[in-house]
Amino acid sequence: MIETVFRTDDLPVADRAEAWRERLSQTHAPVDLICRPDSHFSAYQRVIPLGSALVWPSVSGSYAIRRTTELIRSSDPEMINLSLIIKGTVGFRMHGPDALYGPFEFRTNDSSHPCEIVLGTSGEAVHAVCVDVPRARLPLPSDEIDRVIGHRLSGREGVGALLASFLTTLVDNRRSYTAADAPRLETVLLDLLAALFANALDGMDSLPAESRRRTLALRIQAFIRDHLHDPDLTPAGIAAAHHISTSYLHRLFQDRETTVSGWIRHLRLEHAREQLADPARSHVPVHLVAARAGYENHSVFTRAFRAAYGMSPREYRHRALLQEAGSG
Repeated sequence: MIETVFRTDDLPVADRAEAWRERLSQTHAPVDLICRPDSHFSAYQRVIPLGSALVWPSVSGSYAIRRTTELIRSSDPEMINLSLIIKGTVGFRMHGPDALYGPFEFRTNDSSHPCEIVLGTSGEAVHAVCVDVPRARLPLPSDEIDRVIGHRLSGREGVGALLASFLTTLVDNRRSYTAADAPRLETVLLDLLAALFANALDGMDSLPAESRRRTLALRIQAFIRDHLHDPDLTPAGIAAAHHISTSYLHRLFQDRETTVSGWIRHLRLEHAREQLADPARSHVPVHLVAARAGYENHSVFTRAFRAAYGMSPREYRHRALLQEAGSG
C-alpha cells in the first residue's frame, strides 16, 4: 500500500517547526503553532490513504497548535479528526473545559470549530494514530456528529476497542495490504468510526442497516478471536452472546465464503501454526499448543493440522525452527 513519510530530522533545525505546521495543515486543516518547539524538536509521520480517509501514525515531541476562527473562515475542508493516543498525554480545549487524554483514549475535533491541542503536556514524546475523514463520508446526521465531537471516547472496550485494534493492526502490518485493499479498508474504518460515534450517543439505530450489519460482524469476529481457547465455542453460543439467532449469524458469514465453524477451525489452526513456528515458544509441548488453540483432543488436532498443512505439528515445528536458525 502506497504511503508517504515525513521526518523533521531530514530538515535543518531552523525549518523544522514551520515544516511540521505545514504538514499538519495539509493533513487536516490549516493550524497555527501556539507553542513553538525547541531546537531539539523531532516529529515523524506516515500517511496511509484509504480512499477519502487518511490514517497517519505519528511520533512527536512536545508542541501546541490552535485552529482559530480566522483560519476556519479562510479554509474549512469540513474534516473530522480522530486521534488514538498510544503513548504520552494530550491536552485539549474545544467548546468545554480543558481535558487531558492518555493512552488508548480517542480525542476528536473537526475543522469547523476552533480548538487548541497540546501534545506532550509534561514535555514527553507522544505516539498516536490519527484519522482524518470528510464529515460527509460518515453515515450519521450532522447534528449527531456535532454532539460527539470534542468528547472523550474510550479505546479500551466495546466498539472503541475494535477501532483501536483495527488502526494499530493496519499501521503495524501495512505491507500486508495492497492498493486494491484500500476501498474495503475504508469501508471498515468508516463503519467503525460511525459505530463509535453512534454508540457514544446510545443511538446505534442512527446507523444505516448495512453499517450496523458490518459492525456487528466485526464485533463477532473479535469475540471469536478472543475465545478461540474455549473448546465450547459454538455458533449457538456466539449467537446467544450477541443476542441474535443462529441463522442470522450464519447469514453474516456468507460474505466470507465459509461457515462460522469453518472460520473457527481456520483461526485455531493458524493460531497453533504461529505458536509452533515461534522460537520463543519452542519449549511449549505440542499438546499444550493444541489446548490453547481450543483443541481438547490431541489426535483430532494432529489430523486437522496435517490436513491443512501437509505435515504433523511436530514436523512443522521442526522445519520452521530449522529455517529460523538458518536465516539467523
